[in-house]
Amino acid sequence: MAINPQAPSAVVMIRPHYFSPNPETLSDNSYQSQHFSQDQALLAKQAYDQVSLAQQQLQDAGINVHVFEDLGTQTPDSVFPNNWFSTHLGGHVAIYPMYAKNRRKERRTDIIDMLKAQYRVQDVIDYSGLEYDNIFLEGTGAMVLDHVERVAYAVRSKRTDSLVLERFCTQFNFEPMVFDAEDEAGVAIYHTNVLMCIGSDFVMAGFGMIKDSAWRQQIIRRFQDSGRSIIELTESQIRHFCGNALELQSKAGRILALSKCAYDALTDEQIGLLSQSVTLLPLDVSAIELAGGSVRCMLAGIHLSKR
Repeated sequence: MAINPQAPSAVVMIRPHYFSPNPETLSDNSYQSQHFSQDQALLAKQAYDQVSLAQQQLQDAGINVHVFEDLGTQTPDSVFPNNWFSTHLGGHVAIYPMYAKNRRKERRTDIIDMLKAQYRVQDVIDYSGLEYDNIFLEGTGAMVLDHVERVAYAVRSKRTDSLVLERFCTQFNFEPMVFDAEDEAGVAIYHTNVLMCIGSDFVMAGFGMIKDSAWRQQIIRRFQDSGRSIIELTESQIRHFCGNALELQSKAGRILALSKCAYDALTDEQIGLLSQSVTLLPLDVSAIELAGGSVRCMLAGIHLSKR
């Protein structure tokens, strides 16, 4: 199967044994639940079961899923591996500097070793040392990458420093497109991948949350020029994680992995538009969404050739 530059056919997932919303990220993640009523042990079991079922559903849909267990109690957000590493055509891997101190413990050499063993990896570029300078770029949470047009879309935030973004873009051959976006309360969007999902033939995003109208029009025009259909998401749909989806490639065609919460918030018209190019695969990750991330955050796409 030829590699689709935008839609990977393999992903890495982490199955957490002690999941919980992360107190260290609460200050700037407005999508994280401030109060949850579930018993902690019950919530952890729900998250474990939901990751297991999502893995099975993805594999049944023809996606190659590499699952790693997290048995530790110090990494509440480990279920979101897309923030600490990314992979790129040509055999390149990047490792990123993380804003929350306890999230830095999520980086794992065994995952990088698996990539080297099973895929063609030419080099690993490690930006994590920039944490000592308080400079952060949280992977494909901070950036939503258009792999076809080679553009890195990034909302300015504590977790997305434009200096390291520039460095990443120079080394990985992307054009940076940095902008401000906020919710109706004026709170900055903490991760770009909550706001925007780029597929091969479509982009769905909360364009109205991009405050500068000239920038907004320029970004929409870029997507239109690339031949993609534009699906505008409301702020309420963004809160339901409709932007936090990932297009994947199976032998049978392209799939859009998204949460059940997101699927239920889409309109019939939006589902109809998406269904012209992808098969929608809703996954129940309601326990994990309490931590402020959804399906896109849980899937680290593998854009590498197999050995």
